[in-house]
Amino acid sequence: MKDSHNWAGIALMTLASLIFAFQDGISKYLSIAYNPMMVVLVRYWFFGIFVMALSATQRGGIKGATRTSQPLLQIFRGALLALEMMVMLWAMALVGLVEAHALFACHPLLVTALSGIVLGENAGWQRWCAVAVGFIGVLIIINPGSGVFSPWSIAALASAAMFALYNLLTRYAARRDSAETSFFWTGTAGAATASVGGVWFWQPMIGVDWLLMAVLCVSGAAGHYLLIKCYEKSEANAVQPFAYFHLVFASVIGLVVFSEPLAANVAIGCLIVVLAGLFTLWRQRVVSTKVGRGKDRLTN
Repeated sequence: MKDSHNWAGIALMTLASLIFAFQDGISKYLSIAYNPMMVVLVRYWFFGIFVMALSATQRGGIKGATRTSQPLLQIFRGALLALEMMVMLWAMALVGLVEAHALFACHPLLVTALSGIVLGENAGWQRWCAVAVGFIGVLIIINPGSGVFSPWSIAALASAAMFALYNLLTRYAARRDSAETSFFWTGTAGAATASVGGVWFWQPMIGVDWLLMAVLCVSGAAGHYLLIKCYEKSEANAVQPFAYFHLVFASVIGLVVFSEPLAANVAIGCLIVVLAGLFTLWRQRVVSTKVGRGKDRLTN
């Protein structure tokens, strides 16, 4: 992979992170005024239409995109992501963007912790130490011994765990299905799940909020498209650390737009979690590089 391609991927990942943080700000506002399940419902209706329209333009069309030998896995993946989004919206509405994203930042550590169970991958002692340090950071953030501990912090952690499992299942599905197939099932299965849970919480919206909802839907599609282009141009290990900009941008929006406080324990714990996560990503890259070199020697 050329360095110029990696730099292009980094730029796309940073822009996608900015868009997703912008989405989170709109989602928080709408989730305060309306039920979060309805917000997810409308977003997924648009997302489902988007992936079907995109698949129709690809080679093989919608029929080709639906073709999979593991339909139950693909449906579960899509449903899991929709449920994760609902849980995260609840967390953002109740504990704020800053704290919710500080806790959500532990999901790369959860990927490492669960990779052995889901993918059969073994992490070295260095990465397990990073996981342990990261969870110390999580405990600092939630500060369970204090009188101000919010049980809704657990919702943000649950969302991180669900997202980590979704990522692992996506990697598992990629062993037999194309990215286009997984993307199609993510949108359609997620839309079906959101419809089942969200229609019971429908509320009338005022005109301005419908405009915000439209911006939310369009920006969501744009963000996912940028991620697709990002991974087309760059290696995942090269761009993944820059996904932490999502946390930075979302925290700025929380502090500036919603006037959320930045507690010292949240800032310190978040820094520990991010550094531990970056270390696990670095170790994964080192191990992948060694494995690749070993295969090259065998080939030669």
